Amino acid sequence: MQNSEALALTAALIAAAGELTRRIDEGVTARGFDGRPSYGFAFTRLAPGGATVTELAVHLGVTKQAASQLVDEMVRKGYVERRPHPGDARARLVVMTEQGWACARAAEEVAAEVVAGWAELLGGESELRVLRGQLGRIAPYGPIRPAW
Repeated sequence: MQNSEALALTAALIAAAGELTRRIDEGVTARGFDGRPSYGFAFTRLAPGGATVTELAVHLGVTKQAASQLVDEMVRKGYVERRPHPGDARARLVVMTEQGWACARAAEEVAAEVVAGWAELLGGESELRVLRGQLGRIAPYGPIRPAW
């Protein structure tokens, strides 16, 4: 692969990810949720059962202070809450509230709409499955976080 081809593919992948993020953010806002894309990236780490601020910082690739500020903002908006950590009396567990889960479900709905449009653009569900499989081979384990 020539450098120009590699750069074109790089640009296309970054543009597709940015477009998806933008459209999900717009769709979530249109459904009445107040937030920003970083909430969704945080939700991917918090959804399985919560996380400490330190764990969230590692997941997002930010400082503990930046993650703490994000959590404070999400608490104020009602998307998450801090609870005592079941295994560490010194730590707090950040978990999603019902409002947070509703926001995450709205993001899933929007993502499904966007991806359905991609399937139509690519020529059907089978083409989309091929694309998903190929991308999964390139980056099978994530993490799902922004490219700050």
